[in-house]
Amino acid sequence: MSDVLPPLREVIARHGLDARKALGQHFLFDLNLTGRIARAAGDLSVGTVIEIGPGPGGLTRALLDAGARQVIAIERDDRAIAIQQEIAAVWPGRLEIIAADALTIDIASLGEAPRRIVANLPYNISTVLLLSWLRQVTAFERMVLMFQKEVVDRLAAAPGDSSYGRLSVITQWLCAVRPLFGVDRRAFTPPPAVASTVVEIVPRAVPLAPARFATLERVTAAAFGQRRKMLRSSLKALGDAEALIAAAGLEPTQRAETVPVEGFCALARAVDSAGAAAPVPA
Repeated sequence: MSDVLPPLREVIARHGLDARKALGQHFLFDLNLTGRIARAAGDLSVGTVIEIGPGPGGLTRALLDAGARQVIAIERDDRAIAIQQEIAAVWPGRLEIIAADALTIDIASLGEAPRRIVANLPYNISTVLLLSWLRQVTAFERMVLMFQKEVVDRLAAAPGDSSYGRLSVITQWLCAVRPLFGVDRRAFTPPPAVASTVVEIVPRAVPLAPARFATLERVTAAAFGQRRKMLRSSLKALGDAEALIAAAGLEPTQRAETVPVEGFCALARAVDSAGAAAPVPA
């Protein structure tokens, strides 16, 4: 049904939707690519698809064309709201538009389960958004997201890789990460300075190992904040580093980039245990 709508370039010109750097906007006009992203999200005929920053609506159209039962589009740019309303008129009752900043929305409460997030994310807030969703990861069935290639490299990196870091640990602790395909920068208007990659992120039935999210964040921040140092040095800010490392079954001479996700979870449990055992000041 998207063929009843005008071409995206015509829509952009009519609504004055020039890409704004402050909003991290890079518009994807290639309908073959938007269709490929929509198909990567699986069966959309049940539950809810949540799209962030739909802009001129190329991906929105593809999702609805692919049979999405309900799409909820979150858009902060007033110029794009009118475009989304035109799309909603073609698919009555299947597109809901929320005029808001995605950083302020509890998207885990939107629509009916199963929920999928499918989006070409604004790159300037993409990792912040992802971390906020990971805190509520059980609310989502999967995410199919476009990031800068270097971000996907970090999400999927294994211990020992140069890209392995905090984002790798926290994401892989909760989810299976699978890069799907790259997108050349020339596919966008205006072209971003970097290449992009679409990635599938599927929440695990249970995390890789027991840990508290907040503590795991503290541990990985300390370890990777000084990634060239051995753990016995980088973890000093967390307490008795040698004792924590021993409790986690790791070696004090290891560096953060060699520790697997389960090792960081063990460190987080050791930190929590040490905190619980600490005497309460009089």
